[in-house]
Amino acid sequence: MKSLIVDDDFFSRRILQAILSSYGECHVAVDGKEAIFAFEQALAEEKPYDVICLDIMMPEMNGQEVLKVIRQTEEKKSIFGDDSVKIIMTTALDDSENIRTAFREQCESYLIKPIQKSKLIKILTDFELI
Repeated sequence: MKSLIVDDDFFSRRILQAILSSYGECHVAVDGKEAIFAFEQALAEEKPYDVICLDIMMPEMNGQEVLKVIRQTEEKKSIFGDDSVKIIMTTALDDSENIRTAFREQCESYLIKPIQKSKLIKILTDFELI
């Protein structure tokens, strides 16, 4: 499993990396622009990510905006359904508007911080990534 963690918070990145690196290659991006670059680079190398953990609240470009760009990029490249990257939105916000927006923009799952390893593992298992 190849994963990308996108979060501006060092502690959150460290927790996710400790969990995900046990299951394969794990990259980190500190903001939305870096995330889009990493995503596009992986596609160009024909080694796409299987899963992206994407924080919603980030400076400059928030996770909702990144999610939209990723899905638009996939659509342009005719990447759909099971071939698309699985996106798990992560956030400290537990409000229904952010949840609705994330799912409307086609994320697959949503985790509230602090991230609980058991919940993340269940999601990855449900996606049949581990």
